Amino acid sequence: MRRTLGALLLSLAVAASPAMADKASNSIRFAYDQVPENVDPYFNNLRAGVIISQHVWDTLIYRDPTTGEYKGQLATKWTIVNDTTLEFDLRKGVKFHDGSDFTAEDVVYTFTYVSKPESRATTQANVNWIDKVEALDPYKVRLTTKTPFPGAIDYLSGPLVIHPAKYYEKVGPKGMNEKPVGSGPFRVSSHVIGKSLTLERNPDYFKDSPKPLAKVGKVEIRFIPDRQTQMAEIMAGGLDFIMNVPKDQADQIGAVPGYQAVSGETMRIAFLHFNALPETPTAAFKDVRVRQAINHAINKDALVKEIVGGGSRPLVTPCFFTQFGCTAEGATAYPYDPAKAKALLKEAGFGNGLSFDFYAYRERQQSEAIINDLAAIGIKANLRFLQYAAMRDQMRGGKVGFAFQTWGSNSVNDVSASTPVYFGAGSADDVSRDPEIQSFLKTGDTSVKPDDRKSAYRKAYALISERAYTVPLYTVPTYYVAPAALTFKAYPDECPRFWEMSWK
Repeated sequence: MRRTLGALLLSLAVAASPAMADKASNSIRFAYDQVPENVDPYFNNLRAGVIISQHVWDTLIYRDPTTGEYKGQLATKWTIVNDTTLEFDLRKGVKFHDGSDFTAEDVVYTFTYVSKPESRATTQANVNWIDKVEALDPYKVRLTTKTPFPGAIDYLSGPLVIHPAKYYEKVGPKGMNEKPVGSGPFRVSSHVIGKSLTLERNPDYFKDSPKPLAKVGKVEIRFIPDRQTQMAEIMAGGLDFIMNVPKDQADQIGAVPGYQAVSGETMRIAFLHFNALPETPTAAFKDVRVRQAINHAINKDALVKEIVGGGSRPLVTPCFFTQFGCTAEGATAYPYDPAKAKALLKEAGFGNGLSFDFYAYRERQQSEAIINDLAAIGIKANLRFLQYAAMRDQMRGGKVGFAFQTWGSNSVNDVSASTPVYFGAGSADDVSRDPEIQSFLKTGDTSVKPDDRKSAYRKAYALISERAYTVPLYTVPTYYVAPAALTFKAYPDECPRFWEMSWK
């Protein structure tokens, strides 16, 4: 595959004219390798959906990706009234893409609808802390949380977008997917479900937004699962921007005149997740020694150095370093030790080996390298490569015993947005359901005192690692490839900002 790609790059480098690309039409053509099941931000948790949400919708608060400073977006001011109450003064003069005016009604309806369990929002942890939302006047709202929730401001600056109430009430998530309507810097002019989405600059975007008026007139987003097809198209001038490019391919194309490959560490973490429940489809995973053996079998340092690259770092616990509450203090580390892994398997009764299905939805090259590490200790892992929604639903349905997972926390810089998604009480993605861990995470999520939060999370991570419910792998960098004529910046929240991009 690498030789074929090298020959392709060499031949296309002669014929391609990347500097011209789509500069003449002031457009950017972008491809992503996964298809969002629904572009309504509350009903998908795929990175492509997060990227689309930042361009089509707005949030009450905006977090500057460089400084971390919170700025007013749809809210001009916010006040923490007490441990469970926040009030927001809303911006006047904002219009949704359908021409309707933004008011308190839109905030109340959106948050009330998505926070109800029966709405079946895909990532419940994003919304299940909301108790009620009230309009105090047409441009002032009060939000009450069920318990103290210190991470509220960060969530309100990230995944919690605002929909137009009347339209959303009429069409619901299905209609919002078919014809998205927001207030953001781009509006959707076309959505061919499962294939493409076309964004056009919103000429009426409000001038005081921390997101400036877009410099490009149009962004065409295509969903192309095959990585080689993406690479061929960008070399042939059919695409202008791709991301999540494997390191070796990015290195090759970055050396071709007229192209650029940019990389950087992101908040996304990679981990291997066990279904350790009594009804797990892989009975061996009920034995902690098997889970510990697999932890010892993975050569994280080699993976980071040889395959992942881009500033990636190995992990001891399943969280990103800068997130509040993330720590490896007191956690059990599992150094790479194939001999110990084999001994643990033998002790558990699997001295002659073990076989199971290995599910993944991205980072195929990394998945295959991990499968080779497992083979070295006598484990045959059969790769099952799916679209994310299919893998997630099978995992939630108890049909997957072992999966390669990644999680970007919706770019929320707080542990409550990461670890509780996979280990918290009531989470559909929790396939260990350990009551002790759930209790510590709940304390960490809801305590008002920072030291109490840190202590609770530290205890949760100690148990998660000791009981080996997961294999924390490494941070996942993103490699972006584009023509050299396209000006853009790579941010650690893994969200390209097309409203900032321009052609030289």
